[in-house]
Amino acid sequence: MTVTRGDFLDTLLGARPPTRDDAGWLSRLRAEALERANALSVPTTRDEEWRFTDLAPLTRLSFQPVRVAGTPDLARLRERFLPQAQMRLVFVDGVFAPGLSQLAAAAGACVSELGSALQGPRAAVLEAHLGRLAQFDANLFAGLNTAFLSYGAVIALDAGASLAEPVQILHVATRRDQPHAIYPRLLLAAGARSRCTVVEDFIGAEEAGYFSAPVTEIVLERDATVEHVRLQREAPGAFQLGTCAVSQAAGSHYHAVSVVLGARLSRLDWRVLHAGAGCQSVLDGLTLIDGRQLADTHSLVDHAHPHAHLRQQQKCVVSGAGHAVFNGKILVRQAAQRTDAAQSFRGLLLSARAQIDTKPQLEIFADDVKCAHGAAIGQLDPEQAFYLQSRGLTAPKALNLLTYGFAAEVIERIPVASLVRELECALVERTVESK
Repeated sequence: MTVTRGDFLDTLLGARPPTRDDAGWLSRLRAEALERANALSVPTTRDEEWRFTDLAPLTRLSFQPVRVAGTPDLARLRERFLPQAQMRLVFVDGVFAPGLSQLAAAAGACVSELGSALQGPRAAVLEAHLGRLAQFDANLFAGLNTAFLSYGAVIALDAGASLAEPVQILHVATRRDQPHAIYPRLLLAAGARSRCTVVEDFIGAEEAGYFSAPVTEIVLERDATVEHVRLQREAPGAFQLGTCAVSQAAGSHYHAVSVVLGARLSRLDWRVLHAGAGCQSVLDGLTLIDGRQLADTHSLVDHAHPHAHLRQQQKCVVSGAGHAVFNGKILVRQAAQRTDAAQSFRGLLLSARAQIDTKPQLEIFADDVKCAHGAAIGQLDPEQAFYLQSRGLTAPKALNLLTYGFAAEVIERIPVASLVRELECALVERTVESK
């Protein structure tokens, strides 16, 4: 099916770019991104990388830019505040909300909104990394985000700095009279031997209709350690097309957990580059969808140097008429000898109409490596469900318990205890559409 630019892209590109008095390099970056976005078109199912993800439902709508942030449900919003987080940045409809945020001084660290960071002592860090990893040459949605970049979260750690508690980045979308477009942004620059945990959480009001194009850029210097949790709990009528780009220097450790629960249509393009020897990466992903949701995860881990280590595990649970997509590629370049990389995908179908498409890929140019991948898609064992029902559980409760057993392995790897408990309870209590 051919999708034209239509009102969707023309309206987005016709919006007025930010006019804040920012550094000249940022203005040039925005202008370059806008020019490139104007030259690109909306991907269609004829594009190999998008053949399972039809954006036609998105392009039929027209999304207006946000001029003034809406008013969120404060009670519901505060329920999402992490008790462990000593620092929190909240963005409402893409606009920074200082009254809902909580910032504190930390030795060797800068945690702030983009505008403040540009005026601070680490402005050079922003110029060196912002817009450099999430390249927008061929990524329309990263280009839109960069072209209209106005607000964003910045975390910059000096060499040897450590944040003992997680930093929470909370994005909330409100209900508005017209569908709106928001562009969340995060830059995390972890200096040599630094350590931190960051939680990105995307939520929206139940009735909200919006388009979100978040971009996350993470730079790890030598021997740095970053634990990254990404929760996509957007509104049922939302569209999220996100980008996460990571660059690891020698000896660095990157552990990420991505959980996808919300949105009518969502996609995450996840890119990890091993830019030095001895990098270690752990990528865990969990998708739980139902109804007519479509959730797509595309990952690429680029091993460019020797002695790398990767463990990637992706699980999908789909019920109703939901459709999950996973495309995971491991690239081992000729210089990346002694790479040890393994990828595992497991999908669980809970209804006759549920669908999962998966495409694991290994592209290896080195000859001294240990690489493997495996993929399996199936259904729950009816004998296990019968056993639980024979012990007094209702059919829905038995189904939920078995689903929990399948998904818990990923949830338990989240390094924030309160989030683990919250997601475990939500999983056990969820209503599954099994027809």
